[in-house]
Amino acid sequence: MSAVSDASGKLVLLGEYAVVDGGTALVLAVAHGVRCTVHPAAVRSVETPTGDDRFVTAALDAVGAPPARYVFTDREPLDTRSKPGFGGSAAAVVAALRAGGFAGSIDALVALGIHVHRAVQGSGSGVDVAAAAYGGGLRFRDGSCARQALPTPVVVYSGQSAKTGPRVDAWRAWPGRAAFVAESDALVEAFADDPVAATRAAWRLLCGMAEAAGIAYRTPAIDRIVALAEGMGGAAKPSGAGGGDSVVAFVPDPAGFAARVASDGLDVLPVRTDPPRA
Repeated sequence: MSAVSDASGKLVLLGEYAVVDGGTALVLAVAHGVRCTVHPAAVRSVETPTGDDRFVTAALDAVGAPPARYVFTDREPLDTRSKPGFGGSAAAVVAALRAGGFAGSIDALVALGIHVHRAVQGSGSGVDVAAAAYGGGLRFRDGSCARQALPTPVVVYSGQSAKTGPRVDAWRAWPGRAAFVAESDALVEAFADDPVAATRAAWRLLCGMAEAAGIAYRTPAIDRIVALAEGMGGAAKPSGAGGGDSVVAFVPDPAGFAARVASDGLDVLPVRTDPPRA
């Protein structure tokens, strides 16, 4: 008899980059994550969709996972030409820890997941690990988080994937980080009262930072999505490091915005949020 362990994907609504330096981020868990199915076997084996087993093997080793056949698959995958940027490696770590028999509290699961993910990746704030484990809406800072009700955005795929690592490296080399984090944290505080205004301001703050730090943040597709959202009285920005992946938008008329985006040849993703986990 097989057993199944799931972990959520994530959308960072606000606070990316700042969270790397200890700032606050708002993250929403989505159902499009990773599933691990465990089948009885005499020896341990691992299967992943891409053949890259670095993250899941490290997680299984961390909990001394017993012999079994661990099969990792995309959970509720979306039809995009490349990865949408939902934190798949972090979700894979959490799914592997659960499948391998982790028996501690959810807080301990997140702490171990962050440790394993950083050991393999070399860096990371841990916000995607927290979303994968906790589900729901979260306010994340310095490895700890609290529940926060967050609105569900319209999610638009930019048409290309982007690598986070080189952008974070450029961020870490930029001397203006402290002032940026303070401004970003102020927008996180303002988000609950006015998501549109906070998102508009965050987009401009991030664009200014990226230009100063030499980060390839904007693309023509991202600029077009933002312009469409703002033209309809809303706001939009990348969910993550920029340069591609997905864009989150808050607009008064989600259906109308989706139709405008689709008419421009861009894909609105049917994203489903993941509820909080115990």
